[in-house]
Amino acid sequence: MPQGKTLSAASLPDHVQDDIHKRLRRLEGQIRGLQRLLNEGAGCDEVIHQTAAAKAAIDRVGYRLIAAGMQYCVSDPDSPITAEDLEKLFLKLS
Repeated sequence: MPQGKTLSAASLPDHVQDDIHKRLRRLEGQIRGLQRLLNEGAGCDEVIHQTAAAKAAIDRVGYRLIAAGMQYCVSDPDSPITAEDLEKLFLKLS
């Protein structure tokens, strides 16, 4: 995205910000759980399973932000964010 164009999470509606915060808190718990598994000597399969779940959770946070950007930013005729800008951000998630 060219400098000056930004998808500001602060400009998103409260319910979207609340949803993202909830997802991030859940993710914090998953990361703490991973640390606990390692400290307790859990099996590699269990650690990998939980790592995959945490990775999927962080991906969903990004997708939620992109979806909110499509709904609240691109649809606003005064927004400096274009569909192409969101596409570039989306591709960063993969």
